[in-house]
Amino acid sequence: MGTVLQFVVLGLGLGAVYIGLGSGLLLVHRATGMINFAQGAIATWGAYVFAELRNTGTLVFPIGSVDLGEPPSATALVIALATAIALGFAVHYLAFRPVQQNSVLAQVVVSVALLITIQALVVLRFGPNKIDVESFVPGGTVTLFGAAIPTRELSIALVMIVLAALVWCYLRFTRMGIATRAASENERAAVLMGFSPSWLAAIAQAGAAFVGTVSVILASSLTGLNADWFGLLVVPALAVLLVAKLESIPVLVVAAIGLGAFQSLIGLLVTQPWWPVWAQSGLDQVIPFAVVMVILFVTGKRLPTRGATQQIRLPDVPIPRMRPLVAIGLLVAAGLALAFTTGTIRFGLTTSLILSLLALSYVVLTGYLGQISLAQSAFAGAAGFVLSKASVGWGIPFPISMVLCALLATALGMLVALPAFRIRGAQLAIVTLAAGLGIERFIFNNYSLSPPEGKPIADASLFGLNLAVREGRDLSRLAFSLMVLVIVAVVIWVFVRVASGDMGRAFLAVRANERAAESSGINVRRTKVIGFALSAFVAGIAGCLIGFSRGQLSAESFTVMAGLQLLAVAYLGGITTIGGSLVAGLIGPLGISYVLMRTWLDLGEYYELVLGLALVLTAILNPVGIAGAVRHQVEFVRRKLRRPSASPPVDGAPRRTEEASHV
Repeated sequence: MGTVLQFVVLGLGLGAVYIGLGSGLLLVHRATGMINFAQGAIATWGAYVFAELRNTGTLVFPIGSVDLGEPPSATALVIALATAIALGFAVHYLAFRPVQQNSVLAQVVVSVALLITIQALVVLRFGPNKIDVESFVPGGTVTLFGAAIPTRELSIALVMIVLAALVWCYLRFTRMGIATRAASENERAAVLMGFSPSWLAAIAQAGAAFVGTVSVILASSLTGLNADWFGLLVVPALAVLLVAKLESIPVLVVAAIGLGAFQSLIGLLVTQPWWPVWAQSGLDQVIPFAVVMVILFVTGKRLPTRGATQQIRLPDVPIPRMRPLVAIGLLVAAGLALAFTTGTIRFGLTTSLILSLLALSYVVLTGYLGQISLAQSAFAGAAGFVLSKASVGWGIPFPISMVLCALLATALGMLVALPAFRIRGAQLAIVTLAAGLGIERFIFNNYSLSPPEGKPIADASLFGLNLAVREGRDLSRLAFSLMVLVIVAVVIWVFVRVASGDMGRAFLAVRANERAAESSGINVRRTKVIGFALSAFVAGIAGCLIGFSRGQLSAESFTVMAGLQLLAVAYLGGITTIGGSLVAGLIGPLGISYVLMRTWLDLGEYYELVLGLALVLTAILNPVGIAGAVRHQVEFVRRKLRRPSASPPVDGAPRRTEEASHV
């Protein structure tokens, strides 16, 4: 009993972070209706500012720094919190406010872009290593039921409960808080109360940054500060937010404490001799996804959404058509590019082709069906990891092994599609992100299932033709690259056939209006399952090709952050078109643009920062992406060329209006 109580109390430190991040998420949602996936990254930046002030006396800005000597802890805390508040205001006015009236997809993309950008800034400005953080809370223990209970975790949890109570009081009893709640249902109500909805949202964003930063500073004094870990703690915090139905602070606090304590107890259970070896790693990250799934299917109700005063138009989706000449031209150009390059450049081009398939999986699911999924990297990783067993352990030859593994990813995609029956938009993005993180931590990072040195994958061969990516000193063989080009062309051809047929029209009908699609005879649930299945199959093919290109796979190949970057490049390229997926492949991580930035410009470490900033600007200024903008320009030029030009009147000749006046 004493040991169990100790672990429960140790989990309060984690629960305190969930309270801080969850309260901030709820506050922003009540003010704007948006889900801030960058909440953890914003709080992590403030915590790093505090740690750097205490460790070196340097106040670090995104650009530049100031030496403040050795400020006392209280002064460093005030400066760090002021920095977090300023960042909250900047996030609202520079990113969230411009897309507040855009589609949910644009809002999710901006939030994800901020997560990528801020985490890239943290690594660039503070380094990738974990650093220690000074604790404000005195340590010590108290004896309870014969066990020594740490008091620091109790104190941290109490501080965050008090802050959450203040957020609740602000929303419930203050005039600004009541106006914020009113604005969440109808912005005109806040205006009638004499408040600007934008100002209320800015205050909420700043308050969320404040509360989140306090929680990360306090919790990092127990564990140390790591950008990736604390940035992704937003996932369980989002699960807690869904438990609270996006509106109840008391329920959120109870759920956060319960989740933190339960995850800590899992750490105790895995040490028991009867606990299975395969479940000793990552199970705590599966819990948030399992909790959300149970709530969705037990309650059987949709989560509340923010009231809207207008219908928001989604990006245009052009129906693809078979254009043999264009397709042949692109294939010849790609083949020549692969044939006349070698080494790193050819490998970068090959990787771009593979990434275009991953981006195409987003085009299928998000661009055509309108379902926002953040688990595509997990689908690709599942197929890639099983490919190792299929090709090496079972001896299944290529391409049968690749198709079977892609079908396994398809089954996983159909499972993840189940929440889409009840929720959509940002809420579905939360669930799929939790699913992706759970798969990453429980399967990819589980050393009993995936050894740390990676899982080897047998080289591909077909009818005696060696299709291996490497042979001797040749690190990027042309045969492998051409094989990838053929597979990409076949998958795109299949997608064009599907998208231009009845199923593609069903996708677009569901995307536009689910109720209208249902009333017209379309089975919405079946259509969603087919969309998830097709998207996961395409991602699975891409995951297998990644495995063949690496020779072995490790967890780093399919992290959640890698998946978010893929969403970023898919949206940046144009998430509703095949051309957008090709552009996304060119600018994707480890693709040809990354290779050129790293080898020619020596700017590879700035790739994520550039990607995040470009994505923010794209979501705000050009929601159709690069390919969409090019298409619009081409159509504009065509319209100009087709318009008959009016002959200018000859000098002295009467104009048409003058002629008419003489009739």
